[in-house]
Amino acid sequence: MNAKDKKHFTKLLINKRKELVEQMELIKKSEMESTLKEATGDHSAYAFHMADQGTDTMEREKNLFYAQRDGRLLYHIDQALERIEAGTFGLCHMCKGPISRERLKAVPHARLCIACKSKEEKMKDNSSEPEDTQ
Repeated sequence: MNAKDKKHFTKLLINKRKELVEQMELIKKSEMESTLKEATGDHSAYAFHMADQGTDTMEREKNLFYAQRDGRLLYHIDQALERIEAGTFGLCHMCKGPISRERLKAVPHARLCIACKSKEEKMKDNSSEPEDTQ
C-alpha cells in the first residue's frame, strides 16, 4: 500500500472513530447520567404508568445496545489504525493476500478479503444450524 492510500485510510478511520466517540458520549450523557425519572422527564412524586415504564426501559436498552455495538466497531477501527502503523493494513489475516481497495473503501476496518470473509460466514452458518437428532 502506498503512502497516499495509507494517508487516505488513516484519515477515513480517524474521522469514523471521532464520530463514534461523539455518539457514545451523547448516549452516555442522556442515559447513564440520569435517573429513570429524569430520563422520562417526570419529576413528580406519582408512580409511572407500567406501559410508560416498559417503553422507557426498552428505549434505554436500545441505546445501550447501540453504544455496545459502537464500542465493538471502535475496537475494530483502532485495530485497523494499528495495522496501518505496522504496515499490515490491507492484508487478509487468513490468507495473507491483499484485500481489494473496493472492500477497504466500503469497510475500511476489514481484516479479511471477500473470499475469506465468505468462508468465515459459511462456517458460522453451519455451526449455528440445529443438529439432526435422528
